[in-house]
Amino acid sequence: MGQTIGVLATRQIAVGVVQDNVLCGPVRVFPEPGRHESRALTGDEIVARIAEQVLLAATSGSIDYVGVGFPGVIRNGVVEEAPNMQQVKGFAFSAALTGALAKGGLRVPVLILNDADAVAAGVAATLGHLEKLIRIWYLGDGVGFGRYPRADGVWEGGHMVVSLDPKEHYCACGGTGHLEGIMGYRSMRLRFLDMEPEEVFAAARDGDARCGAFVKQWHRALAAASATIIHLDGPGKFFITGPNAGFADLGLVAQYMHEMVKMTPLQGSLFETISTSFDLAVIGAAVNAGRIGTE
Repeated sequence: MGQTIGVLATRQIAVGVVQDNVLCGPVRVFPEPGRHESRALTGDEIVARIAEQVLLAATSGSIDYVGVGFPGVIRNGVVEEAPNMQQVKGFAFSAALTGALAKGGLRVPVLILNDADAVAAGVAATLGHLEKLIRIWYLGDGVGFGRYPRADGVWEGGHMVVSLDPKEHYCACGGTGHLEGIMGYRSMRLRFLDMEPEEVFAAARDGDARCGAFVKQWHRALAAASATIIHLDGPGKFFITGPNAGFADLGLVAQYMHEMVKMTPLQGSLFETISTSFDLAVIGAAVNAGRIGTE
């Protein structure tokens, strides 16, 4: 069996070779943190950098597939929308990368998928749960929702409406009442111009009323979005990951969930935080790419 190359392309480009759902070596990250992040590049520039790193990794053996996790609404290899990277909206990512790799001598099927879906598959693979339904909330600048196995649809859970308050307009996409508008790091900074999000949660623990009310809203929003998914997709386990996963009080989320999900067949969902790493997304991108021939 050949190998699959998994890629995560967000602020940086992380590349690894995967075989039998396990990394064959260390994940390469380019560029170094803080230098020429991908969010400032055009689609063609991002593709060129990914292709360069993939071709370097491909020297390790026979490569069957390449999978790339990327933020945004991605269907049929096209980035239809990317609120935090508007310069790539409408970009035919899969075709561009396939062509760039072919020029370098690597002719393989390429799968472009949402980065949170890649993380979900990575969680499933590393925990040995590839036969189970795995869902993740990725908490970063925005909020990503990932599902394994992937299913048809948009699945932009971070933009789920969790508030009817017209003043809730902090989401990067411009929508009102969105989960990301409450939980996203960027959104929290806009809401609290005088405090960083870490300071808000610390102040809430110290008894600050304004911050305490927001932290409850933050957890209730996560519970509401999860409850909506449960009512559509069934109960199960949700993993919370990303740089801001440490903000989550799982007991509080569970309490709010209990108030929102009352039908007996839909009860029993659990939440677990899991540390984030490039490895998870790289493995997951490769796992999903390896399923191209079976879907």
